[in-house]
Amino acid sequence: MAMVSMQFSVHSLNSPNLRPTKRYSGMAFATSNKEAVPLGVKITQGEGNLPKLVLTSGGGSEAEIYLFGGCITSWKVPSGRDLLFVRPDAVFDKKKPISGGIPHCFPQFGPGPMQQHGFARNMDWSLVESENVEGNPIVTLELKDGPYSRAMWDFSFQARYKVILNTKSISTELIVTNTDNKPFSFSTALHTYFRASITGVSVRGLKGCKTLNKDPDPKNPIEGREERDAITFPGFVDCIYLDASDELHLDNGLGDVISIRNTNWSDTVLWNPHLQMEACYKDFVCVENAKSTLVTMFLLQKIMSNGLKLLLFLRRGGSLIEILFQMAFLICLALSTVYYQIDVFILFMATQIGTVQLEPKQAWIAKQHLCIG
Repeated sequence: MAMVSMQFSVHSLNSPNLRPTKRYSGMAFATSNKEAVPLGVKITQGEGNLPKLVLTSGGGSEAEIYLFGGCITSWKVPSGRDLLFVRPDAVFDKKKPISGGIPHCFPQFGPGPMQQHGFARNMDWSLVESENVEGNPIVTLELKDGPYSRAMWDFSFQARYKVILNTKSISTELIVTNTDNKPFSFSTALHTYFRASITGVSVRGLKGCKTLNKDPDPKNPIEGREERDAITFPGFVDCIYLDASDELHLDNGLGDVISIRNTNWSDTVLWNPHLQMEACYKDFVCVENAKSTLVTMFLLQKIMSNGLKLLLFLRRGGSLIEILFQMAFLICLALSTVYYQIDVFILFMATQIGTVQLEPKQAWIAKQHLCIG
């Protein structure tokens, strides 16, 4: 294989998050006293003058990654079609997370004790490694705790995010390590926005999954089971699929079928806001790999609510039938926690309710692989 030498100066970008790379596999490298990056990896300024990585594969595909939020904002196949979507209301001023692409939700997915979807999408990630293997660029970003994160979640951690671009695919690997001296738990997701024509969109591979449907009331999701082979989006959709398949197929309605494979992401979330985002809902769909807390929160809410009802019945002298009914319902919910492998005691005691629990020095790894064709 022919090797191409390349040098690139990063002196124009005085960012502490742009560190020297250490591994340059599969390529020759030009001798220079300036910092350089492998062939197929370019560091430049993006929207709002934010540092951005541009990856280009030997096969002609391209990806863009902002260090703010560690957010992949573009994935173009060799034809030039961008399969990801960034919302028209997205801002690049570091005051808000980037709305679109593949944002990180960590260490909280959805609402909870801290801000929506946690803090990882609101922080600067660092480039710690980059390489090129047989024409495929690979970069690794890193996020560590700091004053901003510890004000919301008082734990020490390291998150490493590897992105691999091939001709027809883009793969990611997320490794979260507990670097604290005490255990913690968290939830997380890759909130992927796919470019789409919503009237033609369908998702296959979720038939038979247990569901929590957040329509019409997000605070009281409806339990169910998916019976459709192909899920479509005729209106508002916000649904969690528990213990989802490790491979889904998304028809984006634009002529592309995208395979979404995952390792260790247990749940899938489908979302389209419909008229809540009238300006752009027709142009995207979110298919998210997740480790979700909503099962935990939903069951905990029900247990606490019905436990309170039982206490009120006992206090006011409720009928025997009412008391027995409430007790039976609580027993069913308790059995549900076992079925969903939820430790209720931990729910009450943990600082951050989550489905991934790490002891000190333990790590959790999850992978996603998006492929076209």
